[in-house]
Amino acid sequence: MKSIKPIHTEDDYRAAIARVDELWESAPGTPEGDELEVLAVLIGSYEEDWNRPASAEAGSLGIITYFMEQRGL
Repeated sequence: MKSIKPIHTEDDYRAAIARVDELWESAPGTPEGDELEVLAVLIGSYEEDWNRPASAEAGSLGIITYFMEQRGL
C-alpha cells in the first residue's frame, strides 16, 4: 500500500487518478481495496471542492461514483 495523502494540487489529483487505475480490480477488504476506497473519497472531495466537471479526467467522478455504488458506499 502506498502512502495516502490529501489532494491539494492538479499533480496530486492526477497521481490519485493514476493510482485508482492501478487498484481498480482490487477486492474489497484487502489493503489495496481499502486504499482504493480512501482514494475514491479523496478524489470525490477534491472534485467537489474545486467544481471539477465529471469528464475532466476520463470521467473520473462517474468512475468513482460507480465504484462507490458497487461497493455500497
